[in-house]
Amino acid sequence: MIPLPGLSVNRNFGRARSTSLPISPASFSLGDSGAVSNRSRYAQIMVRFTVLASGSKGNSTVVTGGHTRILVDCGLSCREIFRRMRLADEKPETLDAIIVTHEHSDHVNGISVTARKLGIPVYFTEGTHRAWMRWLSPRKQMTYAQWMELTRKQAAERQAESQAEPENEGLDPEDDDSCPVEIAAEAQDQPAEPVAAVKKDPTWLPSVQYFQAGEPFEIGDIAISPFTISHDAADPVGFVFRTEGVRMAFATDLGYISPNVKAQLRGVDLLLLESNHDLEMLRDGPYPWSVKQRVLSRVGHLSNEAASNFLEQDYDGQAAYVILAHLSENNNVPELAKVAAERALAGRASLLANRLSLASQHEPLSSIYF
Repeated sequence: MIPLPGLSVNRNFGRARSTSLPISPASFSLGDSGAVSNRSRYAQIMVRFTVLASGSKGNSTVVTGGHTRILVDCGLSCREIFRRMRLADEKPETLDAIIVTHEHSDHVNGISVTARKLGIPVYFTEGTHRAWMRWLSPRKQMTYAQWMELTRKQAAERQAESQAEPENEGLDPEDDDSCPVEIAAEAQDQPAEPVAAVKKDPTWLPSVQYFQAGEPFEIGDIAISPFTISHDAADPVGFVFRTEGVRMAFATDLGYISPNVKAQLRGVDLLLLESNHDLEMLRDGPYPWSVKQRVLSRVGHLSNEAASNFLEQDYDGQAAYVILAHLSENNNVPELAKVAAERALAGRASLLANRLSLASQHEPLSSIYF
């Protein structure tokens, strides 16, 4: 594992601690008008939630707490992630980790490049990590004749190796010049092995940390409670992030809201909830019937109606902010999702609670501060 600057990783349940020093009030700078500059304001904000993208073409969110910044999912390219972070006045180089909800491509497309670029760990459930590796390492299909030919070649190679072994007998490994790259790598401060590993293995990451649904853990200043959701993935999860006394819930890509999820979404200060499709638009839309069945199933996606039913009947109304996320571009219209949620929240919305916003696929949502 590559040493991570300013970050020590505990392999016992992936607990990471940032070693950044607290920011002194003396470091705050004022502009000519007396207003705090963007840079100083960024330093003062203790809790921040920024949705960079949400939808079937890519999902990514930055959660900031104290001196820790986590990227939740990485469904866009590394270049696009960095571009959107800068648009939102977020600094890519300050990210401490990536955490993944599930292995579908719109949540993991940019993980490898982003993690390598920044040298940061990626947190998965074990099932999600294995599914992601299988997705990046597809097995080649071959005919029986091709398999027989491959078997003959492998047998011939083994026979050639066995015949060559006596010639190398008694050779001192230190005198053998067949591994100059390895020897050279050991003599340098920066080993060449990770570079070679990336070329040979597309699943190589600077560090992989596992967590389990139902088992809380911490990354730096942010405590995380992962919970199981209903979706057609290997081991999908939602999250509740807790930092500086603020609780933020993250629940998208779920076919229905189970009692377990309802319990997790209580008592939060921010709720990000899926409102994927309008039922009529989906039924009359361009998708094949098999895809429509999958989206409508209990391991598919949450409709506007299902989201509004939850907000009206089971939601405790405690969140200051409610964000509707993962809206389908083909089977939904933002206005339909908004109207359904507003009706459900009728009488609850105010300046201090249940301020409703919609996350977009194409541009970052304005950051939310606590």
